[in-house]
Amino acid sequence: MTDWQPTASIEMLKKRARLLSRLRAFFADRDVFEVQTPVLSHAGNTDPALESFIIQEHEDAQHRVEPLFLNTSPEFAMKRLLAAGSGSIYQIGPVFRRDECGVKHNPEFTMLEWYRLDFDHHALMGEVNALLRYVAEDELKLERSLFYSYRDAMREFAAIDPFTADIADLEKLAKDAGLEVVGMDNASKDDWLHLVMSHLVEKNLPEDSPVFIYDFPASQAALARIRPDNPPVAERFELYLNGMELANGFHELIDATEQQQRFLNEQQLRKQNGQTGIPADTNLLAALKAGLPECAGVAIGVDRLLMVLSGATHINEVVAFPFDRA
Repeated sequence: MTDWQPTASIEMLKKRARLLSRLRAFFADRDVFEVQTPVLSHAGNTDPALESFIIQEHEDAQHRVEPLFLNTSPEFAMKRLLAAGSGSIYQIGPVFRRDECGVKHNPEFTMLEWYRLDFDHHALMGEVNALLRYVAEDELKLERSLFYSYRDAMREFAAIDPFTADIADLEKLAKDAGLEVVGMDNASKDDWLHLVMSHLVEKNLPEDSPVFIYDFPASQAALARIRPDNPPVAERFELYLNGMELANGFHELIDATEQQQRFLNEQQLRKQNGQTGIPADTNLLAALKAGLPECAGVAIGVDRLLMVLSGATHINEVVAFPFDRA
């Protein structure tokens, strides 16, 4: 019986400790202070792409029974701090997502998330790039960072314009490339775009160069603001390095009315998909109404970052006890 033992080596766990120390030093140098927010909350994440852990039913003081959720991200609580006047902040801690288990996924993982006042997504990409090079300087020799708009990345690596292509064009591209398209009969255009991005773009990005992809389709805005270009684009970005998606960042939406509508849209999609209904976070909406300052925010998977820095090929190599040994 060896299940009591960690899956990561002690040396790897020491590398993990050094990485956490360097992350904190990076923010200390920039006068960004660390916060801690609850991992247990009264509202989950309405995003249909994410599933929250519902851990129990709770009876409040009025004897109403309500579910409690383990956070998929500290984002909502951190934005409440921003609205309360915290200034630029960061957090390192555990987050939880159901149905995410595999080579790069564990249902519980460590997230670094930070918010910078008066930054847009381009300024924040610059800081993410600086952080990556700061923590990687003794581990990897990184080449010049590359920046592509979502449209240019799809044109460069998949030879298609994501804004003018329709579902038939994307389906033909996927089939011609030999991609598995089973179960895509009722797929949306965004479903096809995600397939092309993950299988034709991400897998062909240059090695040893941090690659930033920014200005996504407006339909993939999540919590980012939408810029009224022609066509409109979501002011968000993702970072990739050596085939690994490491970061997802936003020029943050600060409009409470728009955020409420997005929650409603996501709840409707969850209902259509037969997913569990999730209550919207009314505390976040109240914070936005009170006034969220202009800011940009980003989340980085610390376990994935350590995988890239150390050359690990499975997330179990960089965490002490993965889900099946927890």
